[in-house]
Amino acid sequence: MSRISPLQNAHNKGLFGDYQEKNEGNLLEIREITNVNIYQVVQYKKSSVVTSNIQLGSINLPSNAAEVSVAGQTRIQWFAPRSWIIFSNDNNISPIIENTFNNEDFAVTDISHSRAIIQIKGEDALNVLKKGCPFNFNDFKKDNCVNSVYHGITISVDMIDDSPLTYNLMALRSFGESFHHAITDAALEYGYSGE
Repeated sequence: MSRISPLQNAHNKGLFGDYQEKNEGNLLEIREITNVNIYQVVQYKKSSVVTSNIQLGSINLPSNAAEVSVAGQTRIQWFAPRSWIIFSNDNNISPIIENTFNNEDFAVTDISHSRAIIQIKGEDALNVLKKGCPFNFNDFKKDNCVNSVYHGITISVDMIDDSPLTYNLMALRSFGESFHHAITDAALEYGYSGE
């Protein structure tokens, strides 16, 4: 079965907004991230497993709020106490997750089909986020994440890189088109390239 992109009818390629007389290399880039395996892992309250000892392949689970652990094609976000979100482009990640998190201590849910992910890259990416998100991004740095809202839509922000600024923004699939519209509308002022 093939996946249908959450933004199939919303995301367009091309140049948009105030891009005239600007170097294309300096424009924001906005793209949909697709075909990513996304798993939510939650440790049961009754579990006594020490999660600081758990490794998914070579990655330790982040133990503090706003942390992201990274190795190769896999990123693990701290989502809430005793809760993590795993993102991976590795199509063989499922058996590794099953072997790492036993059913007695953890609930593992494949949520790949239920999320829309937008990546925004460029020097004005932070300005676009600040237009709709109340979170203070002043101390935000590479491999940090936060759960917040953007124009009333619940989102997760993951800072992928700081040069150039690159953020992955995740929302529920059902809000994907509205969220995409809010992000692209905020980006029009700076001009952007739909990738």
